[in-house]
This record gives sequence, C-alpha cells and structure tokens, in this order.
Amino acid sequence: MDTKKFLEKYSFTDFPAGLGGCKNNGQSYESCEYDITIFDNKTNDNSIIEFEGEMVKVHHGSLTETNPDILIQYHNMQITLDEQWELRMFLSKINEKKEEIFRDYVKSCLIDALFCVSKTKDGLKNSDPFTSSWLKCGAYYLADAISGFNLKRPSPAHMLNNIRAYEKNRINETFSIINDCMGIERATPVLLLRMCKSSIGFSDMVEANGHSKIIQIKHDYLVKNSLLADCYFYLAYINRNNLIKVKNILNQKPEFIHVLKVAFDLENNPPKIEQQAVLLQKTANELLALQNPL
Repeated sequence: MDTKKFLEKYSFTDFPAGLGGCKNNGQSYESCEYDITIFDNKTNDNSIIEFEGEMVKVHHGSLTETNPDILIQYHNMQITLDEQWELRMFLSKINEKKEEIFRDYVKSCLIDALFCVSKTKDGLKNSDPFTSSWLKCGAYYLADAISGFNLKRPSPAHMLNNIRAYEKNRINETFSIINDCMGIERATPVLLLRMCKSSIGFSDMVEANGHSKIIQIKHDYLVKNSLLADCYFYLAYINRNNLIKVKNILNQKPEFIHVLKVAFDLENNPPKIEQQAVLLQKTANELLALQNPL
C-alpha cells in the first residue's frame, strides 16, 4: 500500500505522519493492518479505513506526548510525512530515552495488573459477575510488562510468538504462571470461532469504529494457519483493551456479562480464580522488585 497516496486521499497532509505497528518492523502477517499516526494534536478515537485492499487504522497523536504507554508505540516509527522535521526530532528524543520510557511503561503495566488483581479479589467477596474478566485483564497486563522488560512494543497478534523466543531468564519464565491464568491451552477452532463472534460484538458495543472487521480478518488468518494459541491470545488481548475503555461503567452494562463470558472464555470457579489472583499478585510484586535492572 502506498501510504503517501493514502494521506493525500483522506486529506491527512497538513500534519506530520508516521507508520508504526508490525507493518513497520518486518514482523507482520497478511492479515495485519497498517497503523498510521497523524500528529495533529487531536484526541479523536482511532478510525478504520479500507484502502487499496488493505485495512488501515488511523491514530491521532501529539509531538508533546509524555505517556510511556503511547510513546513506546512510536519507537522505531517510519516517517511518512514530516516537512518541518518535527517528527524526526521527536522520534530521535524517544530513541535517546528508550530504556527510560520502557521502564516507565513496565511499571505502569505492573501497577495496572495489581489493580486488576485487587478488582478480582473484591469481586470474589461481592459476587461481581466481572470478577473473572478482571483476572484475565491482570494476566494480560503482566504479559505486556514482560514484553516491556525485553524492550518490545506490545503487538497482540505477535506477542505470544515473541515471548516464546525471549531468552530464558527469571523475568521471562514468569510467563508460565501468567499463561496458566490465561487458559490458552483450551484453544480449539470451535472455541475460537465463538470467542471471535463475541469479541466482534464487544468491539462494536465499545468502539463502534469498524475494528471488528480487523478482528474477523485476523481470527480467520490465525486459525487457517493453525496459530490457535496466538489467536486465543490476540482475541483476549483485544477484549482486555476494550474492557478497560469502559471499566467505569461496567456495572451499568449487564449486557456485557454474557458477551465477555464467551469472548474471554471465562471460568466460574471461585477457588481457582482466587488461587490464580494470588499468583498474579505475587508475580507482579516480584517483577516490580526486579524492574531496576531493566
């Protein structure tokens, strides 16, 4: 896809723009979308556009961004448009502070994981129907932290494969604990089809921006290529992201309960949930203690 033609067609040529995501780092599948960020200082939600037979996810960013969760997405970004060299200078600063940014990102993920574990424990006491969902969210934040420790940008369709390739050390081996909480070993084509349909439904409820088309495309590709575990990881990761967007109104939306039960492949086993919550909490605290050597 010609990214410059895309910018011209949709009138995105008044601001710096860059290509990020897996299409930019040489690690992409045929099903992967193009991630293009327009640095127009707008706070618009992401939009999904079909162009030249490809799916494009348009993000909006700022050249004064300070949030490490966002800055790591700009690491190694390919410049598409930058007439005043503003983006080039911004990306240069990110590269100079790469380790500091990833360290801050890891800390943020671990704190988020502990928050999710706390929600899980509270949910067990209060019979909250979203208790298992919070446990899944905590597990995925820990997976993000492990990627951050390895200075890798989170990329849900590729993360599981990346984690498999990380060197064996005390930090990376904690993924085996996290993996048990995720339930990835249950992945089958039939289960993944059900998860995909509910994930699409949840995306349409929360995002309503056409992202569901990308979810369907990636599910089909991953299953077709027998990447069942990767597909399971990807779907639950996307559901985590969408749940966090509506975390403050979850209990006002009972319609989410059944959708997430299928989309997250949730279990209803309070003793097991409690045991896993304790393990996730212990793991998050251990990783916080190990963060300094990053």
